[in-house]
Amino acid sequence: MGAFQSALEDMGLADRVVTFTGSDFGRTLTSNGNGSDHGWGGNTLVMGDPIVGGRIFGDYPVLGLGDDNPLDVSDGVLIPTTSTDQLCADLSRWFGVQDAALTEILPNLRRFAAPGERLGLIG
Repeated sequence: MGAFQSALEDMGLADRVVTFTGSDFGRTLTSNGNGSDHGWGGNTLVMGDPIVGGRIFGDYPVLGLGDDNPLDVSDGVLIPTTSTDQLCADLSRWFGVQDAALTEILPNLRRFAAPGERLGLIG
C-alpha cells in the first residue's frame, strides 16, 4: 500500500486518488463448536492525500460479551457503529454526487445517518 501511494505521489496523482478496501464480512466472537459463524461488521482501510487520516471512525468495541457489551446482540455478534454506507457517502460526495442523490445509490444510508450528515472522512 505504501509503494502504491508513493507511486501516485511520483506521478503527481496523489491528490486525485483515494484507496478504499472494505468488507462487510465479519465473524462472531464466540465459537459454534467448529469455529465461528458469520457476523456483522468488518475492517475498512481508506488512504490517500484527500483523506483526513489517523482516525478511527465508529466506536471501538468493548472487549466483553453478553450483558457486558451493549453492541453484542447475542452469541458474540456485534453491531457495527459505522456503516459502509456512511463511508461510501463521504467517498461519493468526493466524486461529486450531490446529497439528494445519495439515497438513490445508497438506499440504506438513511438508517445510519441524517440527511447531509458526514463522517468527515475527506477533508
